[in-house]
Amino acid sequence: MTKTELQINVEKALDEIRPYLLTDGGDVALIGIENNEVEIQFQGACIDCRVNHMTLKNGVEATIKKYAPQIEKVTEVK
Repeated sequence: MTKTELQINVEKALDEIRPYLLTDGGDVALIGIENNEVEIQFQGACIDCRVNHMTLKNGVEATIKKYAPQIEKVTEVK
């Protein structure tokens, strides 16, 4: 998979989970992809949410890995 294809697949994953975040007043943005690691940034209500670490692992990371299995880690940039 090319770097461009990888970015497209990660964006598709974020588009899949985004409606759930928007329902609660939040959002997520792709910051970058490097060495099979994705950096995201929570926005809106997700910034101060006490369970955003669970959203990161169980929602965002799981969905990204579904679209791009080579991704090893997803981290939040504050």
